[in-house]
Amino acid sequence: MPAIQRSEFALALNQVSNERGLDPAIVLETVQNAILAAYRKDHPEAELEEFRAELNANTGEAKIFHKDEDVTPPGFGRIAAQTAKQVILQKIREKEKETIISDFRQRIGTIVNGMVLRFAGPNVIVDIGKTEAIMPPNEQIVNEKYHLNQRLTVYIVEIKEGLRGEEVVVSRAANGLLEGLFKREVPEVAQGAVEIKSIEREPGNRSKVAVYSNQSGIDPVGSCVGQKGVRVQAIIAEFNGIEKIDIIQWQEAIEKYVQAALSPAKQLTVKIDEDEKLAKVKVAPEELSLAIGKDGQNVRLASKLTGYRIEIEGDEKLSAIPQEEAKPKEEVDKEKASKEPKGKEKAAEAVPAAADDKTPTVSEEVKAEEERIEKDIEGQAQSESEETMNKESKPSEDSDKSK
Repeated sequence: MPAIQRSEFALALNQVSNERGLDPAIVLETVQNAILAAYRKDHPEAELEEFRAELNANTGEAKIFHKDEDVTPPGFGRIAAQTAKQVILQKIREKEKETIISDFRQRIGTIVNGMVLRFAGPNVIVDIGKTEAIMPPNEQIVNEKYHLNQRLTVYIVEIKEGLRGEEVVVSRAANGLLEGLFKREVPEVAQGAVEIKSIEREPGNRSKVAVYSNQSGIDPVGSCVGQKGVRVQAIIAEFNGIEKIDIIQWQEAIEKYVQAALSPAKQLTVKIDEDEKLAKVKVAPEELSLAIGKDGQNVRLASKLTGYRIEIEGDEKLSAIPQEEAKPKEEVDKEKASKEPKGKEKAAEAVPAAADDKTPTVSEEVKAEEERIEKDIEGQAQSESEETMNKESKPSEDSDKSK
């Protein structure tokens, strides 16, 4: 390598080292080894153990020695210079990747925006900003289709050793993705006012999320759903609408927790066997299929969410429970009040009690109703007759007035 002014060589070396966080001594040592390898390439008969390379840190001049004898070939400086450049660039790339990997190592367990870059066999390569990440088949949503330049949110699972060194592994199927989306879309979750107690997913189909808040005045379910469902709909949109999300309130009482976990099914009772970690559930026959879900999905997710094995059976007795009992008392009172007749209508619809205070039979009520209808018809016919007569007499009265 031709001698150059120290200021240029040293300045370039130090600048690169400082900007990229490289130790100049390590760079020089690496370049020396690379120069010796370059010499060996052109001289395959040489035994490297008997040769050594020297790189002058002041001048940048490179020489090859064999047992203290300078055997630097003519024109080797150009080869040495090119080799040094490649080594330094390689070291820079390695250092940058090391820094990036270190940064993402701190972000394991969080979500990040990405874009589908290419496909490597069954793997999806995702651009996540400063580096590329790999999404293997087991971290993909089975019924989700990926295409080039598709933008999506992914969950950083781990950093593992791959074919080309350490690589970032991301996921669309992990429960952590859903938790990260709730933190992004729901300020109360991000701030800790609402806590996500448990998440269970069947990626691409359905998820159940149990939420809780110990702060008065905060409705954990309402906070996650958002006004008119805007928050949860934004999360569902991240899955292109293919994954439904049930948000339920976590409860310490396991019976109530199991009831909530089996939502949207209602009219059910729960009996807990703590020794067996078993929840025996009885449900109205018409709610049985809803409680179990398609292919057992609803009860399966509820079991994972609560940590209890759930056995469900239909119970005809629960069918007799009025729907009103499953509704809040205030809502039932409002519905009753809206259905009650007012004023004269209420009096007209009331069925008079018999003289002996016996409750009228169904046939008696029907008969009374028929009589009332007949009277109404007769009254209406009489009114129409009188109105017709009035119209017929009116022209004569008008003619008398004209005279």
